[in-house]
Amino acid sequence: MPNPFSESVSSPFTTFRFEVILNLNEPLNGLSNPVCNAAFAECSGLELSMQPESFNQGGDNQVQTHLKSKVSYGQLTLNRGMTASKHLWVWMEAAGAAGIDARASGTIKMLNPDGSQAAVFKLFDVLPVSLRGPSLNGRTGEIAIEEMSLVYGRLINGESEAGGSLNFSAGFGAGVNASVGIGVSAGASTSVSGGPGLSGSFSAGAGFKLG
Repeated sequence: MPNPFSESVSSPFTTFRFEVILNLNEPLNGLSNPVCNAAFAECSGLELSMQPESFNQGGDNQVQTHLKSKVSYGQLTLNRGMTASKHLWVWMEAAGAAGIDARASGTIKMLNPDGSQAAVFKLFDVLPVSLRGPSLNGRTGEIAIEEMSLVYGRLINGESEAGGSLNFSAGFGAGVNASVGIGVSAGASTSVSGGPGLSGSFSAGAGFKLG
């Protein structure tokens, strides 16, 4: 008999197959987009964190209050086998030159074994901060490895969507009965929803009776 619980659990992604693509925000001499589109062996540093501001209220040492603070991001590290391509070196030199905007934006895609996309991370305002050449050793036959470190201004999961909803309703009714009957009624309702699209509605009604 199949287990309904195990059937609802998705298999975790694998890390051995991924794709890094970065495009310059502004064109630079000697470089073309994508400035970074290489078969990297390793990629690390996809990270965002927030250090909250914490304090105790009214001398209560048993309860701590946490306030939101600024978000900080990790430092991306890419490793690849060195080839004749000098794109990363030219990009690093441009990043250190005065008056040149060498920032880039792009994606890091995690791929399934069959090559289909499993997940995608989007990076903005990416800037190289270091580039390390290979360690050379005449006694071994190891592959020459380049390592580049980059900082970025924002990181989002490309599959996530932000949305919210707001619902509001109000009504009012009043009636007075005497030798002459008077009735007044009014109603109003509105709804707003947000997400990739925005929709809203509004309705109102009023009635008056004398007799």
